[in-house]
Amino acid sequence: MQTRTYLVTLAIALAVVIPSLPSHAQTGTEVILESFSDTKPNAFAPYSGLIFDSAGNLYGTTYSGGTSASGSVYMLSPVAGGGWQSSVIYSFTGGTDGSQPYYAGVTLDAEGNLYGTTYHGGNLAGCGGTGCGVVFKLAPVSGGWQESVLYTFKGGKDGSFPRAGIIFDSAGNLFGTASAGGNLVACSGGCGTAFELTPTVSGPWLETVLHSFNGASDGSSPHAALVFDSAGNLYGTNYWGGAAPACPAADCGTVFRLAPSTSGPWKERVLHAFTNGVDGGNPASNVTFDTAGNLYGTTVQGGHVSDCGGVGCGTLYQLVPTKSGPWTGYVKRSFSGPDGTNPVAGVIFDAAGYCYGTAPTGTASHTDGLVYKFTPHPTGPWSQTVLHGFSGVKGDGKNPQAGLIFDSAGNLYGTTANGGTGAGGTVFEIIP
Repeated sequence: MQTRTYLVTLAIALAVVIPSLPSHAQTGTEVILESFSDTKPNAFAPYSGLIFDSAGNLYGTTYSGGTSASGSVYMLSPVAGGGWQSSVIYSFTGGTDGSQPYYAGVTLDAEGNLYGTTYHGGNLAGCGGTGCGVVFKLAPVSGGWQESVLYTFKGGKDGSFPRAGIIFDSAGNLFGTASAGGNLVACSGGCGTAFELTPTVSGPWLETVLHSFNGASDGSSPHAALVFDSAGNLYGTNYWGGAAPACPAADCGTVFRLAPSTSGPWKERVLHAFTNGVDGGNPASNVTFDTAGNLYGTTVQGGHVSDCGGVGCGTLYQLVPTKSGPWTGYVKRSFSGPDGTNPVAGVIFDAAGYCYGTAPTGTASHTDGLVYKFTPHPTGPWSQTVLHGFSGVKGDGKNPQAGLIFDSAGNLYGTTANGGTGAGGTVFEIIP
């Protein structure tokens, strides 16, 4: 599909090169809800985040473990009187059912079914014999859960290797990204796609490629899930690509928007092409809206480019729409080490406008990652409070890769990919 790409003039505020405000001592209380074990057949390595159902159960995925060491979907149920009961509700076999859900958590529908993606598995004849990934559904049945594969990626123009989860629209269609496939000419293995899956009366779901990314012009390798706005437009990020003037290698990443059309393909627009400079580079996270319609996300590199080996430790950025069309960018925080390094997860906001997220690593006392809270300031960098710094000792987790969610009381929940008493990662709660 050919669409016209509009590269927005870079407008990241250069004033953000002033030093970031200091981080404060950690103030949150951590509770470990589950420690995964890195021995078969236990689930381990939860790279993805969590969701709640209406009964207060938590669901997530692990990249590895399970009965076939190909990953799993798990549930944590609150126990009367305190504590949580953990159970693996599905173990992937590594065959046609899928293998290794990456940063992809699960999504719930109104009937209590779970939906997600796996990075490998499916058609094992494709993608070098590992399979190109699948979109799956888990339905609760008497005595357990039943998996069905909604779509098997072929590795061609349809996409391959979906890293992120999927979202629903109001009509029950699913939307997601594949990190490879699509345009096989511009990028070796393909630059990735944004896709839609539509249910059919006969059973199989129909895939429509909404956009095939083109590498240098509009980005490549989307790592994160998509987000809708109220008008039905989709927003996302590309980890690589983008023809920013200060990024001649075209490997700095982009933020994009996909707008539906009444007839014909969706229209793509690049809202920002990163430079790997003070504005950041290589966004692995999804974007998040605030109540004013501004977008926020994190980048793995850039910011204070003198830090982290000369490539920068990453940024928290804001994109603001303007009446004239181009979006204006601002860096709200340049990570520097003690406040975290190389964030891969997105952020969330509470009702008061405070911003929360995770960093998988850091320096000084936070080498195993942290949970942070940012306090917005009208001018200059946002100040940070470290709610919890992971230590990896005495059963604590380490290296959080995913974002956070709130419960109704304002407590935070998330996962760490490593650490815990079983060394296979944790599910944690932070009481601010």
